[in-house]
Amino acid sequence: MRRFPLLLVSALLLAAASSCPGQIFHKKKPVDKSTDATNTAEPDKQLYDKAMADIKKGKHEVGRLGLQTLINTYPDSEYLAKAKLAIADSYYKEGGSANVAQAINGYKDFIVFFPFLPEAAYAQMQVAMCNYNEMAKADRDNSHALAAEDEFQTFLKKYPKDPLAPQAEQHLREVQEVLAEGQFRIAYYYYVKGDRRAAAGRLIPLVRRYPLYSKSDTALWMLGDIYEKSERKDIAGSYYGQIVKNYPLSPKAPDAKAKLKDFGMPVPQPDPKAVEWMTAEQNTPRPHENLMHKGVSVLHSGPDVHMAAAHGLPQLEPESNHQTGVDVLAGGKATTGLVGTGPGSGAGGTTSTSTGNGPGVVDVVKPGDPAPAGSASADPNAAGGDPANATDSANSSATDPSAPADASSSSSESSSKADNTQPASSAQSQNSNQKESSSKKKGLKKILPW
Repeated sequence: MRRFPLLLVSALLLAAASSCPGQIFHKKKPVDKSTDATNTAEPDKQLYDKAMADIKKGKHEVGRLGLQTLINTYPDSEYLAKAKLAIADSYYKEGGSANVAQAINGYKDFIVFFPFLPEAAYAQMQVAMCNYNEMAKADRDNSHALAAEDEFQTFLKKYPKDPLAPQAEQHLREVQEVLAEGQFRIAYYYYVKGDRRAAAGRLIPLVRRYPLYSKSDTALWMLGDIYEKSERKDIAGSYYGQIVKNYPLSPKAPDAKAKLKDFGMPVPQPDPKAVEWMTAEQNTPRPHENLMHKGVSVLHSGPDVHMAAAHGLPQLEPESNHQTGVDVLAGGKATTGLVGTGPGSGAGGTTSTSTGNGPGVVDVVKPGDPAPAGSASADPNAAGGDPANATDSANSSATDPSAPADASSSSSESSSKADNTQPASSAQSQNSNQKESSSKKKGLKKILPW
């Protein structure tokens, strides 16, 4: 009787197995929840997710095709901005000159279409980074370096409080280090060759525009030496004074002080901000430059930026807007200097200029601009000009029959006539045209004092 229940259960199991064979020991298939979620999602999200998965796997072309399909098919999709930015990122990650150009265009299009999104700052940063990564060495083509400088400056002006601003600021210092190094190498070549005019023409805008350059003190010393050899100790002393004031911890500062004492000129006090800046730069850890480092750097196509400044505000003004003019004679004496151009003197070390006749006053003008009123530079043969130029111009005006008459004589003759056939304004315009043509012929001889 006890075995009867067991036998009954066994009989029921055998009956079930005979009626539905294979179902008792059959495993249930797992349900793919991801497939169900994909089928229920919006089609634009499906396209976006699939394209991003392809890009993540390295299938950039396939992913970009899917994103472009999303943009064309669903122009009102919430994933439109993400799709545009993802296409530009895909080109950037893939690399290559052609892809970098496509990435730049994609990022700029994103900024145009979505300027108020938070990702617009990231897109502007990526435009600058595309040019930064394509920079060549200092002695090569600097087109990408100039473009990177312009894009980083744009980023810092538009998004100064963005979390990427410190990174952009440091990259801008490195870019300007490369640009300044390229100008310095050309100037040094002319300096060693003995061409003072060509060397000074490169060094003057260099020290004014890039005060954070690692060799600015050397450039100032070269300018002082150039003017000293040209027997213009007043100008040379102003450049030596800039070394003492704006680069007080430089190895050339003691020699600059000695030069000023020999000239009988006052020695300026070091700028506290410049001392603080140079102290921070000297305490910044940098890679040790040995023979192996120089040998390895030859194999790289990119520039070496390990000597770039790590502190101080870089130059934020575009080169086209920056006053890179020449020194103008003020008060009858040739004066020059970099008033306020040190690394601790305001934003970017920009040149602070003023007009007057006091010692050390500098009037900065662009080439071709009229000279300031009351300055001796209005006369191209004023003090500091080449005496031979004055003689040549006098002889040429006396022997050239086509030269226009003197302005004063023309105006006096015209005032005596009743019909007033030749007004004074006409004579003045002829005189101004004569001065303009003579200045074009003289070129840099009018600008520099040798």
